[in-house]
Amino acid sequence: MNTFRGGEGRCLEMTNGGTAVFVDVLMLAVSALAHKPWDFRFAALLTLQDQNVMGRGMVGFDLAELDWGATPPERAAAKDFLLRVLDLALSRHRWGDLTYEPARVEGYLTTYRAMVEEFDPATAQGTDVLPGPDEAAMASCVRHRVLDALPFWEACVFCTAGV
Repeated sequence: MNTFRGGEGRCLEMTNGGTAVFVDVLMLAVSALAHKPWDFRFAALLTLQDQNVMGRGMVGFDLAELDWGATPPERAAAKDFLLRVLDLALSRHRWGDLTYEPARVEGYLTTYRAMVEEFDPATAQGTDVLPGPDEAAMASCVRHRVLDALPFWEACVFCTAGV
């Protein structure tokens, strides 16, 4: 089971298929909105949730493990970015580009959005699962028009799925 944790013991557990859909729609949204270094680092973290590379049932992360920034304005900007990504995904941004109907993903996105909304980045534990600035997802897959997993591997989540 893939688990994405929020604050106060809340978590979103998804099947392998549910996780793949969750990551796909988030990649569509994050690729459209990323502009700042933190945004591209978060995009890189999403690419590391690709089960085609990392293994089935082996992905997920805890909001408390993210480096949200050193100052209150940095933490607020990072949280705002993640909420905007979730809102864009919930608006069905580019879902027509998918080769399947993303069943159940609206419920996952709504649950995760509530978890992010409730999470206080000031309580983060300081262990950082975000890829470093030199590992940020800055390259784009021309075919799928999303950020890819460079420098980790030369493919996006759609390429590794064979789409």
